[in-house]
Amino acid sequence: MKSACRSMRCSSTVCWLMVWLAVLGVSSCQAQSDAQKTLDRFKGMAGTWTGTSPKGQTATVTYNVMAGGTAVMADIKMGDEAMTSMYYVDGDQLLMTHFCPSNNQPRMKAVISPDGKSVTFDFVDATNLSSPQAGHMHKVIYIFADPDHYSEDWTWKQEDKDAHFRFEMQRKK
Repeated sequence: MKSACRSMRCSSTVCWLMVWLAVLGVSSCQAQSDAQKTLDRFKGMAGTWTGTSPKGQTATVTYNVMAGGTAVMADIKMGDEAMTSMYYVDGDQLLMTHFCPSNNQPRMKAVISPDGKSVTFDFVDATNLSSPQAGHMHKVIYIFADPDHYSEDWTWKQEDKDAHFRFEMQRKK
């Protein structure tokens, strides 16, 4: 009889332990990082977007979810320039690598606004950048208005001078 009671107590303890582990597992799955939430926002932008700058320049961006949902690729055409950006999560950070026709690849880290309505990618480093003074995309700010509209403001940096390229984008239907 004592053996049966010990066995039941052990089973009961194991059962409670399994319940707690399940609860902890569900909680950690639900605690999605701001980086992942913002990547999910970019995933929701899959498709083609068109826009114009204040100077009348045109832009087309096509977003594609890649690598089993772990990255988003943006094929960008600004005027006659073609570029690609990749957005992905690294730990608790959202990163972007921009593949530029200047043959350099700036890597930028996201700063996400508390309300999630804007994200600023700031320069971290770059490959194929001959010097910090060489021309490269240094920053980009995305401001999300609604599911079908957003703006992007790119900063090109060369010899300590900044040039801005802002586009008001809308989803192509």
